[in-house]
Amino acid sequence: MISGVGGFRRSRRRAEEQWQRELLREIRALETTDDSVDVGLDGGTVTPIRGPLPKPPRSRPPRRERVGRVSTDRRRTFATVGVTACVVVALALFNLSPGAAQVRQWLGIGADRLGAAVDGDGRGDYAFLATRRGTDQPIGWSPCDPIEYVVNPDGAPDDWEDLVDEAVTTISEATGLLFDYGGETDDRDFEGRFGIGGRPEPVLVGWADEDEVSGLAGDVAGLAGPMSRGNGLIETYVTGRVVLDQDAFEDLEPAIGTERKQRAIIVHELGHLVGLDHVDDPDELMYAETGVTELGPGDRSGLAILGDTPCA
Repeated sequence: MISGVGGFRRSRRRAEEQWQRELLREIRALETTDDSVDVGLDGGTVTPIRGPLPKPPRSRPPRRERVGRVSTDRRRTFATVGVTACVVVALALFNLSPGAAQVRQWLGIGADRLGAAVDGDGRGDYAFLATRRGTDQPIGWSPCDPIEYVVNPDGAPDDWEDLVDEAVTTISEATGLLFDYGGETDDRDFEGRFGIGGRPEPVLVGWADEDEVSGLAGDVAGLAGPMSRGNGLIETYVTGRVVLDQDAFEDLEPAIGTERKQRAIIVHELGHLVGLDHVDDPDELMYAETGVTELGPGDRSGLAILGDTPCA
């Protein structure tokens, strides 16, 4: 009986060992992605077995990724368009070429002209006092702002108001620039036309003699010139002066056609004020020694160009 019980126990132990060995083989056969080391039932270790290799990515990304990328691309496109638009607007604002002025009008930015531009035919001789650096575009007054002026009537002829008004009207119609009369003044500072803080004062029109203004010495009947502000590329006339020789105007009093000649002198000097220089053609009013009393074809061509400069 004893031997029979021992045999049963040995048979049972062999069965348990066989079961453990089969269980161990099954565990070793398992595929796992765990990187840790497992302890076997027999006290040994089981080397981890990596799972199958991941599948290669599909040729088309998941819908969520595609939507995200499209959204990002659209944001980048919108940002690029925005930056481009800002550059265009900046160029239009800071570029003073006639084409850029037209762009500003299309975009609805910047000021508008006060008066209509004048069409010039380009005939005749004309010259400009100054041009913008590196271009053939003349420096001029902003057609979006009036040219403010005041008159000091000391030493002027009795009909000075009519003379000045008619001369200003002539230049305004030839340029499309508008003038704003600020009335009479006792100011006689023909040199410094910038006030406190560099603010431009109105253009000063007045009469003087060579003792007060040395440039009127000799046969000079008048002096005039604009004063600009800017850096060469972006430069605009903002003030100036017109000085008329009171002795020359008095000498013309007895002559036939006095008013016509006096007015012609003022128109000539206002031509300088808006930016015209002398020419060598005696048929033009901007000839240095004025012989004619009306604007010539070259005078009108140059004045039309000066009136069509971009708004400041």
